[in-house]
Amino acid sequence: METIRCGWCEKDDLYRKYHDEEWGRPVYDDETIFEFLILESFQAGLSWYTILSKRENFRNAFDHFDYKKVAAYSEKKIEELMNNSGIIRNRLKILATVTNAQRFMEIQSEFGSFSKYIWKFIGGKPIDNSPEKLSDVPATTEISDLISKDLKKRGFKFVGSTVIYAHMQATGMVNDHIKSCFIRK
Repeated sequence: METIRCGWCEKDDLYRKYHDEEWGRPVYDDETIFEFLILESFQAGLSWYTILSKRENFRNAFDHFDYKKVAAYSEKKIEELMNNSGIIRNRLKILATVTNAQRFMEIQSEFGSFSKYIWKFIGGKPIDNSPEKLSDVPATTEISDLISKDLKKRGFKFVGSTVIYAHMQATGMVNDHIKSCFIRK
């Protein structure tokens, strides 16, 4: 019997593995949430496939997404990242990553964890949209607008509503697997 997946992941094994093992699965640990926040912010204006194919390079370049280390990056480290051909070398996105790590820790201090902060927007439980087809999946929602606005108010960068909605999908805050996808079974 053929395995039915969401159509976007049929490109190759990298996409299929990500779809089958991670996308849409609820994530509550701050380390993984931070990783996806950074990857999604780097994806702004690019394809997710580009980011996914460079994910290991990003992990190595950004100290395995240790937000405490990232928050303390020096100008020397930023220049090192700008010279790293294995990642997206966009100075604004690199600087935003440092800023976002600092703001991430401020939210942890305020709420006990970033996870508690972000999941409170949806009552701690994933939203299941049950789309029939890919075209039923939105790029943004009122909730992603709200989270984006709040993060920007707190000083985060590269966290527009589209980025935040993609983050919500990646971390399982929303389940946008199409109804016929095997993941739903």
